[in-house]
Amino acid sequence: IGNTVLHILVLQPNKTFACHMYSLILSYDRNKEGPGSLELIPNNEGLTPFKLAGVEGNTVMFQYLMQKRKQNLWSFGPLTAVLYDITEIDSWAEDQSFLELIVSTKKREARQILDLTPVKELVSLKWNMYGRPYFCFLALFYILYMVCFTMCCVYRPLKPRTDNKTSSRDNTVYVQKMLQESYVAYEDELRLVGELITVIGAVVILVLEIPDILRVGAAKYFGQTILGGPFHIIVITYACMILVTMVMRLTSTTGEVVPMSFALVLGWCNVMYFARGFQMLGPFTIMIQKMIFGDLMRFCWLMAVVILGFASAFYIIFQTENPENLGQFYNYPMSLFTTFELFLTIIDGPANYDVDLPFMYSVVYFAFAIIAALLMLNLLIAMMGDTHWRVAHEQDELWRAQVVATTVMLERKLPRCLWPRSGICGREYGLGDRWYLRVEDRVDPNKHKMMRYTEAFKAQDRDNYDKGSEKLEINRDTLYKKELSALSLSRSTSRTSSHRGWEILRRNT
Repeated sequence: IGNTVLHILVLQPNKTFACHMYSLILSYDRNKEGPGSLELIPNNEGLTPFKLAGVEGNTVMFQYLMQKRKQNLWSFGPLTAVLYDITEIDSWAEDQSFLELIVSTKKREARQILDLTPVKELVSLKWNMYGRPYFCFLALFYILYMVCFTMCCVYRPLKPRTDNKTSSRDNTVYVQKMLQESYVAYEDELRLVGELITVIGAVVILVLEIPDILRVGAAKYFGQTILGGPFHIIVITYACMILVTMVMRLTSTTGEVVPMSFALVLGWCNVMYFARGFQMLGPFTIMIQKMIFGDLMRFCWLMAVVILGFASAFYIIFQTENPENLGQFYNYPMSLFTTFELFLTIIDGPANYDVDLPFMYSVVYFAFAIIAALLMLNLLIAMMGDTHWRVAHEQDELWRAQVVATTVMLERKLPRCLWPRSGICGREYGLGDRWYLRVEDRVDPNKHKMMRYTEAFKAQDRDNYDKGSEKLEINRDTLYKKELSALSLSRSTSRTSSHRGWEILRRNT
């Protein structure tokens, strides 16, 4: 019952009341330090009150709980060394990481916790010491891997075509070799090494991705842009295309160019995932994801309707014409593709002016140009501009969230020997087996006093200015001679009481 009440208090809108009641309930807890403490009992979702405060973005409750966990080490003037308990914060030994919960939640308020002490210092320590070097090495290794795969595709086994053409539009001159003919020369053996590296890399990708899908769940794993959801879909699809290409090569099945082409496009597009390791490029990857899976997906429905309608009209108009003179609409699939190119203004209007064009072609093309080029494309640009504006105002938060997600990902996938635990063990200070993070903070004891001085001096400036204005109305000449300093108060440059007050404040500081 007490643990349930603690979880309810974390969700209360009145933060001050919730903190007092939280402290009151814990004062009656008999197992405050043991494993049976109310603060360590999770709810049905596996969240303790501390983790629930992070997921809900309750920054007041989070700071209150962190103040209870900290241990003052020493203090010297304005400098203070504090040990923060990072037992539930550190993702090193947690199945359900606190940092991963924050970046995967849909509430924007939760990302503000990443800028609070000691989460900010812990993430910075992990990223600077291990995360950034490992991530840069992984990016370089992946690029070299993709170069190897690309070379294997460029020099894939082909031979000249021997059979006759079946159509005048048939333009094929090379065909795929059979398996027995593909690995004969020395160049083929060198290519075989690269193909083996490519297949092994695809298997490693599947081995690393599938456990995370089962642990987190497909909806959260692929649906969160901060966690790189679309890129996980891309890399898994790429690995599957590699395995399909391998099966087709071993069985001498023609048509391996289809999965190979998909794999090349997906593999090189996945390089954008590594842009999150750089502060200048990281938010742009999220911007691209939101534009593709938000604006562009909605726009594609409208575009498909327009293209389908006008492509059908163009095909009907040119259905009775000679296809040799107007080849862009010689069949229905080609009409769809040509209309798509016209929609994106990739090509001009496909018309042969050496022959008589149907009158309806001019009417339909005029309507198509107005709707597609002028209306819908500008609508897409406006939608993308709005998305760019929204993401640009959140780029600092998104960058911190990307760093946290990348750090947690590397920490889970790398061996423990390559990523030691961050922080200080409490046994060194007689605090048990818990792990702590040492943070040195500078506290200014005169901050509130100086704020009071400033407000008092501003009020005194306003009073002196009002008095000076009244005297100025009575006798301007006398006031100019006797109260010259009072007239310059509006510019804050005279030697008035305000100036003397600021001198006192400066000496005290």
